[in-house]
Amino acid sequence: MTEELGLRARKKRQTAARIWSVAVDLCSERGFDHVSVAQIAEAADVSKMTVFNYFGTKEGVIVGPMEQHAADPARAVRERRPGESAVAAMRRQFLAQIAERDPSIGLSGDPRALKVRQLVNETPTLAHRMVIFHMRSIQLLADALAEETGDMLLARVAAAQLTGARNALIMENHRRAIAGDSLDEIAKGCADAAERAFDLVEKGLQGYPGNA
Repeated sequence: MTEELGLRARKKRQTAARIWSVAVDLCSERGFDHVSVAQIAEAADVSKMTVFNYFGTKEGVIVGPMEQHAADPARAVRERRPGESAVAAMRRQFLAQIAERDPSIGLSGDPRALKVRQLVNETPTLAHRMVIFHMRSIQLLADALAEETGDMLLARVAAAQLTGARNALIMENHRRAIAGDSLDEIAKGCADAAERAFDLVEKGLQGYPGNA
């Protein structure tokens, strides 16, 4: 039974990846607004219902994989070490993601990742979807901080600063990738920039929210 469940999960991941790849290629070639879900389904050799079951909406097909990481900052805070500040925990998580060349922070060797970023830049509906994604990430982090401090206002202030620094670093990675810089060059520059960015936030938050 365990083996069967594992095979089923692997096939689902493969199907989702195929739908995403086809959708990104079609939308990059024709423009997001000129590609239908039916066309994506046909090219991926699945039904329209399968596309909706996996991603919910056409926008979700393109940016869904990115949205799976909305809770990354909140998880870093919740799982941080005893006595570790929220800034230190997010810095440590981010540096680990750099070392792993994590696609979710803009370090991907897949050309389609750049196509997604370009589609977001060119398509208002996708850009709006990403704004909602970022707002959700901030709220998830604020919830995690407020659970400890009991102060949602300051939790939101801190969450906005932390996610703002993180998002700025990710945007710089995308910018450099689009400019043609190599993955190793981008990763090295990002690690140096991350140290400076989180240092700046740490000075403002000064160890917030205290010992865990």
